[in-house]
Amino acid sequence: MSLFIDRIPELSTLKSEYDKKGAGLIVIYGRRRVGKTTLIREFLKNKQHLYFLADKQIESELIGRLRNSVSEYLKDPHLPDIEFKTWDSLFDYWIRHADFSQKAVFVIDEFQYLASVNNAFPTIFQRVWDDKLKERNILVILCGSLINMMYSTTLSYNSPLYGRRTGQIKLDPVSFKYFHNFFPHVSDEKLIELYSVIGGIPKYIEIFNPKKNVFENIKEHILEKKGYLYAEPRFILSEEVSETTTYFSILKTIASGQHKMGNIASRLMTSTQNLTGYFNMLIDLGILERRVPVTEAMPEKSKMGLYFIKDNFFRFWFRYVFANQNYLEMENTDYVFRKVKDEFDEFVSLTFEDIAADMLFDGKVIKSLPFEPEKWGRWWDRKNEIDLVAINSSEKKALFIECKWSKRLVDIDVLTDLKNKALKVEWFKDERQDYFAIISRKGFTKRLVEMAEREGIMLKSIS
Repeated sequence: MSLFIDRIPELSTLKSEYDKKGAGLIVIYGRRRVGKTTLIREFLKNKQHLYFLADKQIESELIGRLRNSVSEYLKDPHLPDIEFKTWDSLFDYWIRHADFSQKAVFVIDEFQYLASVNNAFPTIFQRVWDDKLKERNILVILCGSLINMMYSTTLSYNSPLYGRRTGQIKLDPVSFKYFHNFFPHVSDEKLIELYSVIGGIPKYIEIFNPKKNVFENIKEHILEKKGYLYAEPRFILSEEVSETTTYFSILKTIASGQHKMGNIASRLMTSTQNLTGYFNMLIDLGILERRVPVTEAMPEKSKMGLYFIKDNFFRFWFRYVFANQNYLEMENTDYVFRKVKDEFDEFVSLTFEDIAADMLFDGKVIKSLPFEPEKWGRWWDRKNEIDLVAINSSEKKALFIECKWSKRLVDIDVLTDLKNKALKVEWFKDERQDYFAIISRKGFTKRLVEMAEREGIMLKSIS
């Protein structure tokens, strides 16, 4: 059974829609395995509801399955004996016989499959909503996993259902600050290692065994051909896009360390113009993200933009599985396994930097900061990079943070280097007040601790 963790804002949104008078229509979408159905089941507890899970069967079979669900909902044992040839006739029967004195919830899960079986279904359902449901005491939830198709069938301006929804929820992976709830007896260090590989996708979290180390889990579930996650990104992308070759090439190139669009285009021997549409689609799918230095005044127009794989599992998979598929297909798993182990600290260090804000601004440490950050993120120029910078423009204050995923104690040289890099940051350079912090995997030398106490440097260790 899936653990239900986090999702408080999403539950609040659903409850708010449920408590409103009259009808409501909510669209819930997000990538596969992210926990949409678990969220819905949690919300449906102790509520009158009709739940229907669509799939890729022929339309007559789908109508029959919904009829059987309606039979259970109405407690009508004779309904399965009636043949309904159209969706309209079935919906009409249900609505005429249902009792709406108590608010009902109607869920269509994997809604996109109905649209793929019959591309007129969004129009059919729009008619059902307009003519039969919108004046009823009901909350309709349309849920789907194919982000691109869910958008086109329910959210876009050209969708027949456009303008009908009263709310929408894009369900993202669980953030790191809630990750420990899945593994309550695991150390912070191991949590970060696990999160670096599987991210916040609940289904992936379920299959990783906390009693085994991260490498045993990687080998069993990702590198072995029979592993549950061995071909997962292939499956996800092949359902979202019609042609996967260019998408896979882009992600493999980024996973290898190329982040500038120009460099990626050169590696793929094409122009940046030819790649723009692919990049936009990967961003829409939540797989890719464009980052700019946190101090940029107009991020959308910045020429400093770099592209990173946002999804931790996709980043791991494209770096180690897709890039080494020849070895893995020939079942030479040990070669790839050694490569993973040799490079693992370097791989995890990038995630360690990404989750630094979650570790630092966790509601406890933030009270000791000299100012409340308005925003935070990475900073870089052509020669320098700072892992995390928190800024407050109105107060002209900046906190510069270095993250060290090293097995050695951090010494004074790291702080000195951080201070030197901070001098390169032009943002309010002559007016701002600077503060410094270091987050370490293993801790700090005695002399750095003493210096930090004298200078008010924030030190945080996960050990």
